[in-house]
Amino acid sequence: MDAISFGTDGWRATLDTFTEDRVRIVAQAVADHLRAAEAGETVAVGYDAREHSRGFADAVSETLAANGFEVLLSERDCPTPVLAWTVKDRRLAGGVMITASHNPPEYNGIKFLPGDGAPATPDVTDDVVSRLAEPTATEQRGTVREDTFTTSYGQHALAFSGADLDGLHVAYDAMHGSGRDVTDRLLDAAGASVESLRTDLDPAFGGGSPEPSAAKLGDLVSAVTSGDAELGFANDGDADRMAVVTPQRGYLDPNLLFAVLYDYLLESGSGAAVRTVSTTALIDRIAADHGEEAVEVPVGFKWVARGMADADALCGGEESGGFGITEHLRNKDGVCLALVVAQAHAERPLDERADAIEAEYGEIHQGRVSVDCPDDRKAAVLDSLDGDLPDTVAGQAVDRVGTKDGFKIFLADGTWLLIRPSGTEPKLRVYAEANDGERVDELLVAGRTLLEPRI
Repeated sequence: MDAISFGTDGWRATLDTFTEDRVRIVAQAVADHLRAAEAGETVAVGYDAREHSRGFADAVSETLAANGFEVLLSERDCPTPVLAWTVKDRRLAGGVMITASHNPPEYNGIKFLPGDGAPATPDVTDDVVSRLAEPTATEQRGTVREDTFTTSYGQHALAFSGADLDGLHVAYDAMHGSGRDVTDRLLDAAGASVESLRTDLDPAFGGGSPEPSAAKLGDLVSAVTSGDAELGFANDGDADRMAVVTPQRGYLDPNLLFAVLYDYLLESGSGAAVRTVSTTALIDRIAADHGEEAVEVPVGFKWVARGMADADALCGGEESGGFGITEHLRNKDGVCLALVVAQAHAERPLDERADAIEAEYGEIHQGRVSVDCPDDRKAAVLDSLDGDLPDTVAGQAVDRVGTKDGFKIFLADGTWLLIRPSGTEPKLRVYAEANDGERVDELLVAGRTLLEPRI
């Protein structure tokens, strides 16, 4: 049980550690948590496209059923947001998803979703972890029934997005993940003609990791920038994140994509936007211009989701490409959001929207570097910064320092530098944002120089 550790978004590990026995232990803890919370009798179970995910999902289902729960098991691998929305829509006790998201194929993971479909907050996961124990059984056994979650989800996503894409030619890259035959089919159902890339089932993800970064989407970028398609979409392994490619810009920076999305939503709605500490200040400028608020939270969509509820926000997002719309789901959703963004493009091309935002609010450039740091040194290194930050960084005076998640140093020229611990690796992260790439590089060097002598 010591090997089971819930991090930013559930428990992930390589397959030598992530075993069926340990998965059953987690499932038992989920059962005990739900029973203690009197959350309900029915639990949904989903899984991604990895080789062993269905087997782990079967183990979870069997354990929950042995504890008296009724289990709805996805008939095929499915996107995490499809499972999350199903839990919310059907008012289930909760959901369990087997996925390692964008990690390489030698990883797998498990996450628990409470009844609202939002990511589990630490008080919930701490309670689950406190109940880790060998599986047991109750006298009254539940049943396991396969269900097609994507049907009702798809109907909702099409109606919610209002997508009318007749005549739009898009390219879609599933990266061999669970978005295949879901995101592309919904785009097609909305009227778009869809060119599909990597939509075949490949549990090894083509020998890489299903991470929708610019470096891994070369074919998608080529399909759009060559003029073959007007717009491109990609999902990560469990389709809760989304990348977008446009004809002029190619891979659209997720920070700018979030700004475009928020600005579009404000055309017909109102409300705050929730962003993580590492996400662009463009969101703040757009919010202020519309008389709205930008709410800053620590890194992790669980904090974004909580902020969306607390602020009754319009939407939330993070610089890694995870976005959610409160009215739809307080969770990342790379499927429904693809329809929303496609509709925004159909009304006005995304390149034009991005150009207008930069003309109005200024350009933004971001960068990130990692500094090796043993896990047992992270706290000490960050503690050493408390009260010992310099008055100037990279030639600019320090204006103020935020401490929601590590140290976010705001400088007199409007730029910022963020230093925070990685939640998944023995590293410290250094982020920077400025109006040009050269200034970003200067800030990243300054951040690394500040950290390295302390490790």
